[in-house]
Amino acid sequence: MEPQAPTESELLQVRRDKLEALKAKGIAPFGGKFETTHEPGALKGLDPFPEALPVKVGGRVLAKRTMGKAIFFDIGDYTGRIQVYVNKKEVGDEPFDMLAGLVDIGDWVGVEGESFVTRMGEKSILAKTLTFLSKGLRPLPDKWHGITDREQIYRQRYLDLISNDASRNIFITRSKMIAEIRRYLQDRGFMEVETPMMQDVAGGAAARPFETYHNALDMPLYLRIAPELFLKRLLVGGFTKIFELNRNFRNEGISRRHNPEFTMLEAYWAFADFRQMADLVEGMICHLAETYCGGLKLEHKNAEGEVTKTINLARPWRRESYKNLLTGVDPQWWDYTPEQRKARAKELGVEIGANFEDYEVTQHVFERLVEAVQMDPLYVTHCPKQLVPLAKQNDEDDSVVDVYELVINGQEISPGYSELNDPIVQRARLEEQAGEEIQKIDEDFITALEYGMPPAGGIGIGIDRLIMMLTGAESIRDVVLFPQLKRKD
Repeated sequence: MEPQAPTESELLQVRRDKLEALKAKGIAPFGGKFETTHEPGALKGLDPFPEALPVKVGGRVLAKRTMGKAIFFDIGDYTGRIQVYVNKKEVGDEPFDMLAGLVDIGDWVGVEGESFVTRMGEKSILAKTLTFLSKGLRPLPDKWHGITDREQIYRQRYLDLISNDASRNIFITRSKMIAEIRRYLQDRGFMEVETPMMQDVAGGAAARPFETYHNALDMPLYLRIAPELFLKRLLVGGFTKIFELNRNFRNEGISRRHNPEFTMLEAYWAFADFRQMADLVEGMICHLAETYCGGLKLEHKNAEGEVTKTINLARPWRRESYKNLLTGVDPQWWDYTPEQRKARAKELGVEIGANFEDYEVTQHVFERLVEAVQMDPLYVTHCPKQLVPLAKQNDEDDSVVDVYELVINGQEISPGYSELNDPIVQRARLEEQAGEEIQKIDEDFITALEYGMPPAGGIGIGIDRLIMMLTGAESIRDVVLFPQLKRKD
């Protein structure tokens, strides 16, 4: 009869027993400060690799092999891992026995020693002293399979980051890309600013806000749905090239492409227009792809490593008007009456709400039959003015505004406008959008425009969606460290 594997409670008890054994030996199981000279992956990555370099490295024990009076173990963190060689004669009996018997995979230790290369060519550390830093009271996920349950991955991201190199690398790449976006804009004269995350009027987008209340001020407030109206106040104030990497909050649905809390880049450039903003975005995204993705041809792969789609970012990117794109869906689309468009939408298999306005019918057809199937970059220009109330009206066709919507990978990545700076037209547009809820108009924003805002181009980029597109992640939850989830209870 085969022996039964220990239960979870038995495994937890073994770790608790080792915790008490450490205490009995006078070893602090949850240590303090440990001076380090290198991170594990950074040390291993040195080229040429130094011999006999004094090092101090801290990390989590990720593997351990005891061979008589020698122990080999790997320590690592987000930078990578490196092998440590421990000789009983070198470190002494007590530290060796502690490592052999009381240190588990998952514990954190500090190693002081010197670098060397084994006879097998493995870059390693020859340990001189060992310092116990933290006892892991729960065993780590299986090293070969990691966490396979998607919900557990999102609920316990820390375990995912320990066991899944691909997931960890996405977040390292995300951090580098955001830092590079900052550098890219700053190198072009843009200044980074910060605007309020709590606002008394939720403006800058058509979305449902999260509501809160400020007790000291005795007034309701909203978590911002967009920073746009405050950034435009800064244009009025004379800051002519500005950007903000900000957190926005929208009390709406959760899906593969939507999280209620998300990261957005907004930038404004006085005296520019939407075409210049498109050039700026095109250059920036291509720079990110070439720097971090190996080039402008992006291959998205499934879990088995098979290529499922290819995105070609080669410049110049296609630019086409909204009207022309819908003409490609149905050459007669713009000749139909509103009722005919509703009927035609149903024929095309697009679900339409009973109370949809004519422009909403058209937009739904566009989203399903143009946007959703567009993999390579497409700038959709000159959209209906009802869709973008904060953009400047086109001089030749007053039914559209001077904007672009950048579509890649079947979803909108970035809108860009020639910004509306006429306070009279802006008030009329916002009143039309607000309808009966006229009190929701930000009167101070209109007042600011009346002092004079320079003509400007503006952009927004959904950072989460951008990272999805560049890394091949299929869900926004795969690029957000802690996505919003329904409570288990």
